[in-house]
Amino acid sequence: MQAMDDVFYLAKIGEINLKKGNLREFEARLSQNLQFYLADAKPKIRVRAGRMYISVKKEFREKTERALNTLIGITGWAEAVPAEKNMEAIADAVRTKAIHAQQNGCKTFMIESRRADKNFPLSSYEISAEIGGLIHTAGTLKTDVHNPDIIISIEIREKAFIYGLQHKGRRGLPCGSSGRGLLLLSGGIDSPVAGYKMLTRGMKLDYLYFHSHPYTSPEAQKKVETLASILAVYGLGGYLNIVSFTKVQQHLKEKCPEPYLTLMMRICMIKIANMTARSINAKCLVTGESLAQVASQTIENLTVTNSYAKLPVFRPLIGTDKEEITDAAKKIGTYETSILPYEDCCVMFSPKHPVLHAKLSDAEDIFARLKIEALLDAAYSEKNTIKFTGNLL
Repeated sequence: MQAMDDVFYLAKIGEINLKKGNLREFEARLSQNLQFYLADAKPKIRVRAGRMYISVKKEFREKTERALNTLIGITGWAEAVPAEKNMEAIADAVRTKAIHAQQNGCKTFMIESRRADKNFPLSSYEISAEIGGLIHTAGTLKTDVHNPDIIISIEIREKAFIYGLQHKGRRGLPCGSSGRGLLLLSGGIDSPVAGYKMLTRGMKLDYLYFHSHPYTSPEAQKKVETLASILAVYGLGGYLNIVSFTKVQQHLKEKCPEPYLTLMMRICMIKIANMTARSINAKCLVTGESLAQVASQTIENLTVTNSYAKLPVFRPLIGTDKEEITDAAKKIGTYETSILPYEDCCVMFSPKHPVLHAKLSDAEDIFARLKIEALLDAAYSEKNTIKFTGNLL
């Protein structure tokens, strides 16, 4: 029973409904994730038949709506009014919603009904026609089925639920339902978007950043910390592993043929990522690479770096162009941080004419001659870790 001082929300679940035998596990994970955001609010949450029902005290309205806007795993949500399953109660609730819409400047409306409970005596069309006729006749709002100012929705389930303005959700699978990955996080636009895409596939993420003091500034590290904190909100927490890469890069600068400098640096990063992933029980590496965007991201060069990975390397942006990636970064809130003018270690040590189509045998030979394994082990052993709680910003 909903208390008088509670506000009620109805959220739509999308892809989870395609699950069969483990559906309940995904539903439970989704509920747990919303509970995580709203721990102090102590919401009442129930998932059933493609819908999530949330009841919370009115003083937590703003926080709950921020949580629903952040939560991965729902396709949309709306503040709803529960009503008894009879036409009189439904009409009263819709009438109140229509008056509120009129007060907010709406002039036209349409009714959309969904009769999930097939025992209800009227069909979806009949519900819409009868309720819509009452509102139109009363003169509160005028009917417009083509371009209404507001769509008032009625869902007939164990109760009737009436709602107006609908908000888009972030879709995907609940974070934590698809294992753990390690994201190689730079300060650029691409890698945060790649991480977000894996979060929407249910993956839990930790983060790995390579810092080259004094060649890269403290501001560059702070920038990456901010990006990790943003992603950690979507991902319900996470750890940023910071590796000092200065000695490795100095060694590369001295010993590596210049055209292979970037490629050898990527191999070193992958090898340290292998160690880090093993220590946190991550099942894959995630990068922001996009095919042919830069020299290290040709098919041949990606093949080389892949050969040094001990785990699958997921590249969710591989077929995505820069404009698409930039648009996504703006939507998830990382873009403004990513474009801050603090360069990462890859930019600082870029060769003028990098190799574009390296042969694996040549790359293996060059890497072996570098004799850099001890430096990689030392860099890994001296890494620092920052914990992000994932609390709503």
